[in-house]
Order: sequence, then structure tokens, then C-alpha cells
Amino acid sequence: MKAARFVLKVVAISMAAAAVACAVAAYWDRIVDVFYAIADKIEEKKADIRFASEYEDYDDCAL
Repeated sequence: MKAARFVLKVVAISMAAAAVACAVAAYWDRIVDVFYAIADKIEEKKADIRFASEYEDYDDCAL
């Protein structure tokens, strides 16, 4: 009986892994798009910080 339970657990785990693999394969383009969108937002924030003007706060003051 213990052997049958073990075999069933192994089969269940392997089927769950196969389901995850199929889901990843089916939605791969959407998954990659999400990662690219996150990377683009991070790059935009880095660019904003890197090239921010020291006097940016005073842009609205007229001389």
C-alpha cells in the first residue's frame, strides 16, 4: 500500500510539473512582455535620476 501511495504522489507531482511547463509555454510571449515592461520602467527611472538637472526645482521661476 505504501508503494502505491508513493507512485501516486510521484505521478501527481510530475503531472503538476507538466501543467506548469505547458502554462509557461502557452503564455511565454505575455511573460516576456511583462519582464520587458518592468525593465523599461526601471531604465526610465534610472535615466530620470541620472540626467536630472540640479536646478530643476527652479524651472518655474522667471528671471
